[in-house]
Amino acid sequence: MAEATSSVGAQGPAQFMPGTWATWGRDADGNGRNSPWDIGDAVMAQGRMMCSLLRQAATSGYPGGPRALALAGYNAGWGRVQQYRGVPPESFANGETYNYVRLILSTMTRFQGPALVPVAFTGTGTGPDALRKASTRLGTPYAYGGGSPSGPSTGFCDGLNGYQNGRCAASTTTGFDCSSLTQYAYWPSVKLPRTAAAQYGATSDRPVSRSDLKPGDLLFWSNSSGFIYHVGLYAGEGRVLHAPRTGKTVELVPLASAMPERDYLGATRP
Repeated sequence: MAEATSSVGAQGPAQFMPGTWATWGRDADGNGRNSPWDIGDAVMAQGRMMCSLLRQAATSGYPGGPRALALAGYNAGWGRVQQYRGVPPESFANGETYNYVRLILSTMTRFQGPALVPVAFTGTGTGPDALRKASTRLGTPYAYGGGSPSGPSTGFCDGLNGYQNGRCAASTTTGFDCSSLTQYAYWPSVKLPRTAAAQYGATSDRPVSRSDLKPGDLLFWSNSSGFIYHVGLYAGEGRVLHAPRTGKTVELVPLASAMPERDYLGATRP
């Protein structure tokens, strides 16, 4: 076990200092002992600690982004992040924390799976709550006319929408369309109407600029005639969570490519 103990005394696969382990350690794997050497205990303790750090980072107002701040807090302690009002500089501790954060952020794409959930999902309030609820439906099929506040359902075709390969896919697909997903996400805290256009009408008195978007804000797109044809949820970090179109599933994608950029109408805050 000595090889998993750092020079300063951090222990186990998640490198917990004994004092920190006393706060976050649990017998998560149910084997009768609470130990930083148990992989199950260590992984769950690290998860609890990181969730707490991400919440602190997201509300701190410090520059650098929640991920970098949380990683710095994990490595050096949140007190050091507060001291430097951000990631400690390269001059701190011979660059250990500074380089630790840079290394992880630069290599994390090698280890993350598809549709990484942004740290915005850890926030609190009506918007983040709606975002988290919608995120539980990632991968759910798109069904034109389908979905309700109760969950996914089969849809219908209207002569133009809901078709795939020449057949009415919506009537045999259980899922959501764009506006039923946002309605489902906010219900019952905010009882949004059913269609994208109606949701815009119900919230347009609370517009949000693109530079001030917050998790859970509603994003709208319209065509050249002004018809509002799509709505999604802002998911933080320049992403949108939405139900795009027939043949696709609920997904998390960059805002810039979710729909044609020229069609972006604006955002509102329910």
